[in-house]
Amino acid sequence: MKDFYSKCLLCPRACAVDRNAGRRGFCGETAELRIASASIHRGEEPPVTGAGGSGTIFISGCNLGCVFCQNYQISKNNPGGCMGRVVHTGEFAEICLALQKLGAENINIVTGSHAAPAIAKGLVLAKERGLVIPVLWNSSGYEGMETLEILKDLIDVYLPDLKTLDSGIAGRFFYAPDYPENAKRAILKMMELRPLNFGPGRGGAAVMRSGVMIRHLVLPGCLEAAKEVLRWVSGNCTAAGHGAAGRALLSVMTQYTPLKPAAKEAPDRHVSEKEYDTILGWLEELGIDDGFCQEPVSGSEWLPDFSRTNPFPSELSKPVWHWKSRWVIFEAFPKREPLV
Repeated sequence: MKDFYSKCLLCPRACAVDRNAGRRGFCGETAELRIASASIHRGEEPPVTGAGGSGTIFISGCNLGCVFCQNYQISKNNPGGCMGRVVHTGEFAEICLALQKLGAENINIVTGSHAAPAIAKGLVLAKERGLVIPVLWNSSGYEGMETLEILKDLIDVYLPDLKTLDSGIAGRFFYAPDYPENAKRAILKMMELRPLNFGPGRGGAAVMRSGVMIRHLVLPGCLEAAKEVLRWVSGNCTAAGHGAAGRALLSVMTQYTPLKPAAKEAPDRHVSEKEYDTILGWLEELGIDDGFCQEPVSGSEWLPDFSRTNPFPSELSKPVWHWKSRWVIFEAFPKREPLV
């Protein structure tokens, strides 16, 4: 098998560092796979959450540098070093199997682009040992084609962000001025790999069995950039588009929340009602009706805290594994050692 870490070119940054030797690229990670938490999460879109919840695995590190990252504790942006614990292939596979055993509709891998080879190895082992639920790739959209190639036979559903198509905003807020071109290329490839398909989940509700759902977070004060994203989605990814390589759902998120710590250039307010109404009008104007639009969010109590065993509010999440203690003890899953 090819050694992807000795000269890492996995993401568009192409740092080319030897992560096997312990060096760290922009993502802040070596060749070791680190995980922050795993849980049954009920805060995703309905065809992802289903009745059983999504089996969410948060990977430590990130190849973007979002100045307002809500998961800053587990990304490289945390000055004290990001939270997480190294896991080997057997433990990763066991985490996936535990989530399946507990009724998860899917395995939802969050921000794993920089660790794709190690994750792929873990998914192969998990499938050999009985993993049958869909696997979701929940990413920033800043993907390299080589990463998508590594994963193409292992991922059923893609959940990429399309953060912006404005290179100025991408450079200012994400430290990646080339984000737009790379995200568009990746999303078109994802739609080619996995057409939309739904089936009954564990509780009977329809869930995504394959396909793409594009997520766009509306930034306060950046509405024209949001409209540019909606136009692209309308023309390339929806039933209204022409000549699209496939179709995808769109999830418009309005949950932007000012954070501390965060860079001073980050927007310092929530999305306003007027901005929200404008977005709704554009969705209608562009004929985008296949997906979801989040209602405005004003509080911050939902924000994760990965220093806690359950990073999310209890109504949203049931913990299974945490970087501090590994296996979490609760009534549905006794503590045990992972498979080797």
